[in-house]
Amino acid sequence: MRTDAEIRSHGIQLLTNALGVVEAERFIALLNRERFDYTKWRQTQWPDENVASLAHRARGLREQTETNAD
Repeated sequence: MRTDAEIRSHGIQLLTNALGVVEAERFIALLNRERFDYTKWRQTQWPDENVASLAHRARGLREQTETNAD
């Protein structure tokens, strides 16, 4: 099991890779500025989706990304 510091570091790395440094910092600032309940947010983020449909969408995006990379 990873430590909290390792998870935090990996999360920052993923955010930075996905959003870039400036937008990753803005995202973190937004979370720190607002009262944020991840569980509640997650329950309302994709109300019409389930694990199977999200996995299907993720596979499609991965395949699209792999196709575009070629």
